[in-house]
Amino acid sequence: MTALPSWTDLPMEGLTAADYDALSEEVCRRIEVVDGGIVMTPAPRRPHQIIARRLANAIEDAAGPRWAVATDVDLRLRDVPLLNRRPDIAVHDAALDDDEVLRPEHTVLVVEVMSPGSITTGQTDKPAEYARAGIEHFWRLENPTDDAADLALFRYRLDSATGIYTLLEVHKDEVAVRVPMELRVDLATLR
Repeated sequence: MTALPSWTDLPMEGLTAADYDALSEEVCRRIEVVDGGIVMTPAPRRPHQIIARRLANAIEDAAGPRWAVATDVDLRLRDVPLLNRRPDIAVHDAALDDDEVLRPEHTVLVVEVMSPGSITTGQTDKPAEYARAGIEHFWRLENPTDDAADLALFRYRLDSATGIYTLLEVHKDEVAVRVPMELRVDLATLR
């Protein structure tokens, strides 16, 4: 039997922000932290990574100098208890210093690309957490059959009155939006 690494042995209060910041980048890339508890996140399959990269490239091309686009990056939603997610794509203020922790107030859009092992997290948990943190836009890209024709992008915007995301549109062939940046993408080109 293989022993768990020492960093998985947590105190009662869970992993703190300082504890997380002391972990190696290699460890941080494999985990998310929810209420101080470690959630292992296996590397996505190659099709997932290709779709996320191509969509991130399209967003980056459209974002202009105001926004920066990061993939598979730490997003600190809350310090106590620690809530740290790793969205597939995060669009944030380009003026943010590279060494500063990425937080919701820096972030205008988060995109999650669904994987078979992340359905509940991607459809329920993460959108609720991103909304509570005040991130204005959330997009979820689904591909239930691995067929390019079945790609669908669900686009949400935060309702300031309710604090939850409202579905704006489901895009099945082409994404054409004006906010948070002007963007046009043929979904079939992401596969």
